[in-house]
Amino acid sequence: MPNTQNIQRFYDDLGAYLKPNKVLVIYGPRQVGKTTLVKRFLEQCNLKYIYGNGGDIVVKEVFEGRNLLKIAEYAKGYELVVIDEAQKIANIGESLKLLVDSVDNIRVLVTGSSSFDLAGQVGEPLTGRKITVTLFPISLLELVKENNEFELKKNLEQYLIYGSYPEVLTQDSNKERESVLNEIVSSYLLKDNLELDRVKGSKILLDLLRLLAFQVGFEVSQTELGAQIGMDKKTVARYLDIFEKSFIIFNLRGYSRNLRDEIKEKSKYYFYDNGIRNAVISNFNPLAFRNDIGGLWENFLFMERMKKRHYLEIGANIFFWRTWGGQEIDLLEEREGSLFAYEFKYKKSKVKIPKKFLSAYPQSSFEVIHKDNYLQFAA
Repeated sequence: MPNTQNIQRFYDDLGAYLKPNKVLVIYGPRQVGKTTLVKRFLEQCNLKYIYGNGGDIVVKEVFEGRNLLKIAEYAKGYELVVIDEAQKIANIGESLKLLVDSVDNIRVLVTGSSSFDLAGQVGEPLTGRKITVTLFPISLLELVKENNEFELKKNLEQYLIYGSYPEVLTQDSNKERESVLNEIVSSYLLKDNLELDRVKGSKILLDLLRLLAFQVGFEVSQTELGAQIGMDKKTVARYLDIFEKSFIIFNLRGYSRNLRDEIKEKSKYYFYDNGIRNAVISNFNPLAFRNDIGGLWENFLFMERMKKRHYLEIGANIFFWRTWGGQEIDLLEEREGSLFAYEFKYKKSKVKIPKKFLSAYPQSSFEVIHKDNYLQFAA
């Protein structure tokens, strides 16, 4: 694997995002390096800070009580208050509002893995008082700073099979990578979701995730998913929403503007990381022994492109496009007043833009992304 020990994360300079009387919120999946990022920043930070963890009893007592005197006393004498895993603290948003509204020039930095918890708690209370960023598994955009094109292409199969979680990239063997990924799935992703109300158990969650994993790159019907695992559509929708908000999967909707037979009711679901997807189905076989290379490639490219858009602030509405007749395009980006269409093929091949799409959207651009030209698209 390429050099990953000292990878410069995109948000390494957190100081640029810290503002007086504002809360910097760092979201992201479990185990993607949020704590490491914060601690690395604090090592060279010139601000006087106090660091706490949302699971610490003392920190929870201070902020769950929403007592301004206690909160102000906790922050007294410091320029920066840092709370890791802030989603573990009830009412954290209201307490942070008290802090930034009452203590002059205080800066606040919090991290949270479960966006449905943290977003729900800090969203409304901190309206106009927060800056949010999302940290993903390591991106090609970050890797390309430390490794040349030859190294990245040489290790492409590793990324497709094992993904790019920081701890995965630093392992020396495939067996160790598999062990790390299995631990992330069982001890973090599933465990976090099992703590929610009205979740039946890990087996039903894993069954649903497996169905999605086997259908990467295909349109998915919630009704059909429910029928396969004996679950009603409303419960399926609720679980899918939980998976989305906990950074396991991403829901891509269909594009429909001009044609009557464009599919818009169904969704495609992509995993935030290929390694997690493969851990869910217990398949870490080399590419030569797989029949899902197309799905792996599509998932990989979709997520790397999403990381790039997020980090570089490339504003775009994104969709897939497909007609009931079977014509399709993997990714549409609606940006800059235009449509940019992308088709994903692992091996370089001649693919023409679908005739119906070209007829309906004649000003669109079209590009096939394959293993020989993907770096410019993804990094």
